[in-house]
Amino acid sequence: MIYLVEHFYSIQGEGRYVGSPSLFFRFGGCNMKCEGFGCEEMTPNGVKVLGCDTLYAVNREYFLQNWIPINSSSELLNILNLYELPNKVDIVLTGGEPLIYANELLFIEFLEALHARGHMITFETNGSIGVDFAKYPIYKECIFALSVKLSNSNEPFNKRVKESVISSIASNAKGAFFKFTIDAFSIDLGLEDEINEIAAYAPKLQVYCMPMGASKKEVEANTLPLIEFCKSKGYYFSDRLHIRVWDQNRGV
Repeated sequence: MIYLVEHFYSIQGEGRYVGSPSLFFRFGGCNMKCEGFGCEEMTPNGVKVLGCDTLYAVNREYFLQNWIPINSSSELLNILNLYELPNKVDIVLTGGEPLIYANELLFIEFLEALHARGHMITFETNGSIGVDFAKYPIYKECIFALSVKLSNSNEPFNKRVKESVISSIASNAKGAFFKFTIDAFSIDLGLEDEINEIAAYAPKLQVYCMPMGASKKEVEANTLPLIEFCKSKGYYFSDRLHIRVWDQNRGV
């Protein structure tokens, strides 16, 4: 079963294509919790949950009412008709972790239909789940934003860093780049060594670093230290434009 949590038409807020008009599909489910990111969200039942900035797309137990079961690719394709979209607008698949559905037939059909219509497809993924490029060649036509988790996520190394997955995506996908989430406190904790170790699995990919935060205030607090970090190490700085503009509002 595939679960869709939300869809919205906005601009890409982070990474290589920041500012690009994009239709987002946020899928429910993830293979990580990332409690080290320290983002808090109150559930409808009044329970405080800790994790990443999209907890409602990770924890089905507490946010089940937001998760829409999808039974056919046409249900996803029909969503494009709900918006007045430019021709061949970019499509971004995010989560949660969208690649937990990588082998689902309706998911493959959805991707193939999008590609046939001329859309650029970008996956926002944590880079820990492999893709079968031989069995499903549609993935060779996609872009992968590899948001590999660092130690500040509090996830174990052998769970968050998969050399074979990273190198396979870098070698087979139409395009890929690294995108790391960093807070000011963690900059002096050896993150450069972590980033370099991960980037070495795909040395031709560009490295983007973006400020951690689920709110405009948190993002702004981490921005200047991170810019200095990027300047000193030669990484690309990625803003989180959607949070800076719309703060904690969803669907933007």
